[in-house]
Amino acid sequence: MLNQHPRPLRVFEETAHVSFTNKALLSQAFTHSSYAKRGTDNERLEFFGDAVLKLIVSEYLYFKYPHLDEGDLTKKRAQIVSDRLLSGLSSALSIGSYMLFSAGEAGTGGAKKPSNLANAFEALLGAIYLDSGYDEAKNFFVARFDLAPSELKVELQDSKTVLQEWSQKFCGELPLYKNLEETGPEHEKCFSVRVSVTKKGKELFAKGQGVSKKRAEQEAARCLLADLLG
Repeated sequence: MLNQHPRPLRVFEETAHVSFTNKALLSQAFTHSSYAKRGTDNERLEFFGDAVLKLIVSEYLYFKYPHLDEGDLTKKRAQIVSDRLLSGLSSALSIGSYMLFSAGEAGTGGAKKPSNLANAFEALLGAIYLDSGYDEAKNFFVARFDLAPSELKVELQDSKTVLQEWSQKFCGELPLYKNLEETGPEHEKCFSVRVSVTKKGKELFAKGQGVSKKRAEQEAARCLLADLLG
């Protein structure tokens, strides 16, 4: 007998485009530890899903960014598996509305707590892996990640590209970059760059510095995006 969730799990399967043979796994993934006794909640699935997620993300980054070294890949992986991004993906799927909590946890907003949502997303990946295998879990995650809003992924992408996409969508034009100054000796140059966009007649801008013009432009774009999406 499956637990009675606040919303039918078949609705989640339909909207999230995922199908479970073993429905009990999906039910367990969406059962908080405050609701069920240990072993029947989602903590074990979360533990397993965390490992599945790290493998998926490592593979994803390894092939997507062939030019990055181990340090940069590790940094990007840490950003992707952070509670901030995972809870955002979970919110996009309305996972909190399907979860079972104790009355106390539900009363304190358990369905919206980032940690609960992030943990449930990991448990869901673990459940998909156990039910359908690695490829299904990978395809599910990559599809959700690719659909995630830019504000969730801005630190993981090329900031200039993200800003360009934003500017074209909301301003109908490309960002304007302007070199401001170069300081320091030839072997330790520091470049300053200003980037701006114009939205509804109002200029929005930010400045950035770097050891090259390219890095200064990236920093300026990152700072402007932080203001625009913050």
